Amino acid sequence: MERQVYLASDIQKALGLGKTKTYDFLNQVYKQQEQNPPFRVIKVGMSVRVHKQSFDNWLNTSVN
Repeated sequence: MERQVYLASDIQKALGLGKTKTYDFLNQVYKQQEQNPPFRVIKVGMSVRVHKQSFDNWLNTSVN
């Protein structure tokens, strides 16, 4: 089964950010869940996961 989520480290590499900036950004997006966020962020305890398809769509839209 193919993974359907990215880890914070995957997002860090994709965006070329440091660890702290990545977590700050993901927390900011997570807080927007009720207000049409750019992509879906899932928290399980202290773990952060990002819905792969929604992030890829956001990134592709942002680049183009």
